[in-house]
Amino acid sequence: MKLATIRGLLAAATFFSASFAAAETLTLSTPDADTSEITLAANKFAELVSAKTNGELTIKVFPNGTLYGGDPSAGVKQLAGGSLDMLLNSTSLYATFNPKFTAIAIPYQFRDIEQLRAYLDSDLGQELQSDLSKIGILGLDLWSRPLRQITNSKLPITSPDDMKGLKLRVPNNPLWVEFFGAMGAAPTPMAFAEVYNALQLKVVDGQENPINVPVSARLYEVQKYVTISNHIADAWVLGINPARYEGLSDAFKAALQEAAKEAEAWKAENDAADIAKSLETLKANGMEINELTEEQRHAFFAVAAGLSEKFSALVKDQSFFERTRSFAKTK
Repeated sequence: MKLATIRGLLAAATFFSASFAAAETLTLSTPDADTSEITLAANKFAELVSAKTNGELTIKVFPNGTLYGGDPSAGVKQLAGGSLDMLLNSTSLYATFNPKFTAIAIPYQFRDIEQLRAYLDSDLGQELQSDLSKIGILGLDLWSRPLRQITNSKLPITSPDDMKGLKLRVPNNPLWVEFFGAMGAAPTPMAFAEVYNALQLKVVDGQENPINVPVSARLYEVQKYVTISNHIADAWVLGINPARYEGLSDAFKAALQEAAKEAEAWKAENDAADIAKSLETLKANGMEINELTEEQRHAFFAVAAGLSEKFSALVKDQSFFERTRSFAKTK
């Protein structure tokens, strides 16, 4: 064999060996089912990362909180500790670790998802994302999620008075407890993994979430009424363990950052398209849907307005609370 041919083969072998050695796999955990909006977005993110790196960086998505035993707070701690590579979970959960995240969820603060997305992309959103470093997490991006609606098994909800005595599952966040408690409900903080069984066993009467959640979690099997209330905004944190991130090549880091932004835009479009489909699915499975009129919504607005001081205290950063409120009023 000619020397030039041998050298060529050795060079090719070296190239493929280097490429193989550079390949990486990251795990990404989501809290909800395969068909949920967040797991679909996670899969889109993984697809984008693979395309941008010619398949050399693989993101393996694990739904239903399986990698952290269904305990969302444990998932955040494991992400910071390095036993999870990447995690998608809600900003309402992160408020447990940094109360400033509570500012996103002030009831009836954002008029629509586009305004919420603008907030998450603003200096205020970037401040929240940067603050994740204080709990040992690198934030790649903040993704919006659809506004939240109420479901229950008791009655159609058209006014705050209808909430009286209703046992309502809420996230483990005191803002939800304050808001629904002010209407006379019995808010019950609970991990979402427990919700279906709690509804089935009548431990709680209802829950509130974006409208696609009752579809992906099959809550229509244990719920009768849906109220389109659009009461609270929420978002997702796309987080990665900092040490795991720093161990990646610059090209892989760039791919993650670019894919995060592109997946956020894809998700917002997909979420908007899915709302009507989700409502039809819930109707087809026997749920009754009522959308609050403007007059009815004002009664809920009034409850939220009366809690402004309590919400500010929960955020625990008066400046950030006021800057968030100002953004929502002026943008």
